[in-house]
Amino acid sequence: MKASELLVACLENEGVEFLFALPGEENLDVLDALANGRIRVILVRHEQGAAFMADVYGRLTGKAGVCLATLGPGATNLLTGVADANLDRVPLVAITGQASLDRTHKESHQYIDVMALFTPVTKWQAQIARASIIPEAVRKAFKVAQTEKPGATHLELPEDVAAMPVGEGADETPLRVQAPFVPEPLTAQVKRAIQAIQSARRPLILAGNGVVRRRAHEAVRRFARTLNIPVVHTFMGKGIMPDSDPLSLYTIGLRLRDYPALAMERADVVIAVGYDFVEYAPCYWNPNRDKRVVHIDVSPAEVDAHYIVEVGVLGDLALSLEQIGAGLSPLQSDWAKRERERVVAGFEAERAGKPSWPMRPQNLIADVRASLAPDDLVVCDVGAHKLWMGRMFPCEAPNTCLISNGFASMGIGLPGAIAAKLAFPERRVLAVCGDGGFLMNVQELETAVRLRVPVVALIWRDDGYGVIRWNQLVKFGRTTAVDFGNPDLVTLAQSFGAVGLRVSHPTELRPCLAEAFRAERPVVIDCPVDYAENLRLTEHLKARG
Repeated sequence: MKASELLVACLENEGVEFLFALPGEENLDVLDALANGRIRVILVRHEQGAAFMADVYGRLTGKAGVCLATLGPGATNLLTGVADANLDRVPLVAITGQASLDRTHKESHQYIDVMALFTPVTKWQAQIARASIIPEAVRKAFKVAQTEKPGATHLELPEDVAAMPVGEGADETPLRVQAPFVPEPLTAQVKRAIQAIQSARRPLILAGNGVVRRRAHEAVRRFARTLNIPVVHTFMGKGIMPDSDPLSLYTIGLRLRDYPALAMERADVVIAVGYDFVEYAPCYWNPNRDKRVVHIDVSPAEVDAHYIVEVGVLGDLALSLEQIGAGLSPLQSDWAKRERERVVAGFEAERAGKPSWPMRPQNLIADVRASLAPDDLVVCDVGAHKLWMGRMFPCEAPNTCLISNGFASMGIGLPGAIAAKLAFPERRVLAVCGDGGFLMNVQELETAVRLRVPVVALIWRDDGYGVIRWNQLVKFGRTTAVDFGNPDLVTLAQSFGAVGLRVSHPTELRPCLAEAFRAERPVVIDCPVDYAENLRLTEHLKARG
């Protein structure tokens, strides 16, 4: 058995279903070893697409997504998607080829120190310099990637090692897969949390990405409903409490005094459950440092001057909430009802009025929501549309609207949607993209066509970088270097063998979406958007003081 064959056997042992890859000379042996195995190799058109696909697969399944690239430019192209997974707390294992060991000490074609490059964006990494360490290295890569807080790991396999026989006497058996045990919360801390929450007049739950990762949303719902405490979500926590529920106050994420942010201002005790600072920094929701914070998570809180923890309850989230809730009585006030009414009234006022052209973000969101079932999947790219989707798109279940909000990298939408459809072929998948982010990885449209993955990409077209334009206008009153031209997106889609549709009137979006989801091919929908609403929103939210 060669080292490359042992590597593949170990990946199969970890239950790897897909490997998102772009071939190179230095990973030829690995690709050959995959040829007759159980793992489905998804050939991509750019390594960044491979990493984003592994990223979204990890978000949706909780299992590490795996991506493969060669040395040098292959590895550097992989880097952005790996960093995105790591900062968004997504389990991912990246595998890169490398030059043979006999040329890594000197100048050599395409050789760079990939290990040094990946150090800031991974939890752990190792070079496989001997075939005998492969079972341990692979097992550790997956264990570290999937252990809270999850993230990216990296294995580097030099081409000469990949081709070597494992060696006489070496163990060719993959290690048994084991998951780390999540401890129970300490009783003393549970009692302290009960005391802190009991004294609250306006308690509020801040539900973050950790709840989604730990599949603890039902526990949050029981806790909130039993105690009559409202819930605010981070963008990555959308759907933990269904937005149709009277206790949902939607999301925080804008650096403005949005409707849910006003509820945060009025809260006296914030029960932060599975909350990651990278999602939305504490200085934005606790600027005066006057909130009493009950931190419930698997890991201790990061140090931050605006997040001084009064009580920290560490351990299994569902068990922690169950034990804390058992010691509390329901809140006997209309605090939750009042805040919910304020948030809903604010959003309804924004949606009021006749649909205009180009379409306003609020109307786009309403049509998208009306066209999807509650468990359909939306993968949201990064841009101005992300902010609108994050704050206004209602979700009934977690992980049904995926938003990158830690690293927040543009270009994740289309490759992410492909991975989502591969992981859940029975569910409809929509990529919501700006024209900037879509064209960063548009080449993966060929991947979707070749693999017959019928995803739909809805492009909010404004012919520029909308968030930067928005910020420039607010700060300087003018714009610089944000406007660009676009190809005919319908013709572009058709040139790839996909379906291209164009929205030319506000009444056409819903029929276009219905047609797109009936198609058995990938579909691109070009829909112009009116981002004048960005400045109107800024002025409206600032006008309240």
